[in-house]
Amino acid sequence: MDKRELQDLIDRFDEFAFTVARKIVAVTKEQIGGGLTSDQHLTMRYIKKYGPCTSSQLADVFYVNKSAITAIINRLSDKGYIERVPDTRDRRVIHLQLTDRGREVVTEGEERVRKIVGMYLSRLEENEIATFLRTFEKLANIVKHS
Repeated sequence: MDKRELQDLIDRFDEFAFTVARKIVAVTKEQIGGGLTSDQHLTMRYIKKYGPCTSSQLADVFYVNKSAITAIINRLSDKGYIERVPDTRDRRVIHLQLTDRGREVVTEGEERVRKIVGMYLSRLEENEIATFLRTFEKLANIVKHS
């Protein structure tokens, strides 16, 4: 592939990635509930899915610095959605876990988001969805391991 073809592909990718990401973030932001930002909601979803974790783990997963995660965690803690639990073996390590209220809020938000994303995906054929997801997963793995 020559430089021109590659640039055309990059331009197309930028355009659709920006459009899709911005639109879905804007639409879902209204539906998340609980007074959460998109970043707070994603953080809670991660903790719900993978269990207690540390701020450093979250910073690595979300490709941000630890101070950005600390700000998110402080706000979630202030709202009563997460709690800090000292590690039983090393009290310097603090694990973050959802409170019961945090689990309720994130579950409610996930259901609303699922409906919105489902509305968009339902406009595609099953084979288009499967191809899109396979390709997107492959791209995610390439990005994650580079």
